[in-house]
Amino acid sequence: MAERNDICVIIPTYNNASTILRVVDETMKYCRHLIVVNDGSTDNTLELLKTLPYELQIISYPKNRGKGYALSRAFDWARTKDFRYAITLDSDGQHYPSDIPHFIRAIEEHPGAVIVGSRFLKQENMPRENTFANKFSNFWFALQTCKRLPDTQTGFRLYPIYRMNKMRLLTTRYETELEILVRLAWKGVPIVPLPIRVFYAPAGQRVTHFRKGRDFLRISLLNTVLTLSAFIYGYPSMLLRKWLKRS
Repeated sequence: MAERNDICVIIPTYNNASTILRVVDETMKYCRHLIVVNDGSTDNTLELLKTLPYELQIISYPKNRGKGYALSRAFDWARTKDFRYAITLDSDGQHYPSDIPHFIRAIEEHPGAVIVGSRFLKQENMPRENTFANKFSNFWFALQTCKRLPDTQTGFRLYPIYRMNKMRLLTTRYETELEILVRLAWKGVPIVPLPIRVFYAPAGQRVTHFRKGRDFLRISLLNTVLTLSAFIYGYPSMLLRKWLKRS
């Protein structure tokens, strides 16, 4: 597949020294426009990134600020370089960069849309709490947007960042991806699910920075805010757009 100069790939990373080089190597086979955000890693992630022979953009800062903040920094940089779309994937080896061409084909069929990776949620080594969390998130997303998605929690997505210029995010950590999805739905941006593969390492080998208590609380608080905002802004905005299309 020919390279598209309006699409970049963003990989946020925090203490993923054991997987980051492999993920970058695989990603560079499918997209040469790569931004890696070192979100305050305390291991040797940054040192490893500096050994890579590729021309890639590394954004780094000393203190961990959260995945949402890392994505925001990368989106801002990408827009200054005139990228219109950004594919995001995780640095822990869970996602398969070989799925990137599927995202590119999908955006060619649905220009201007958000392409959201959709995992098969019943497979080997998948933590039970992931299935529950996704069903929980899917329910609230449907309530807030009147739209249904099979997987609202995956980090493997393609965003139309040119349609996010004026979006000022309220959140900075894992919940940011949900916030973006809901707010883009309110703006009338089409959201297209795309089946993807996913790898879950056995429990003893799995590396996760998700803090079950604190991060779940943050997501719950965000859902409360978004649900209230849906009645004030989201629903009226979606109804107005629907009415304008008919008139």
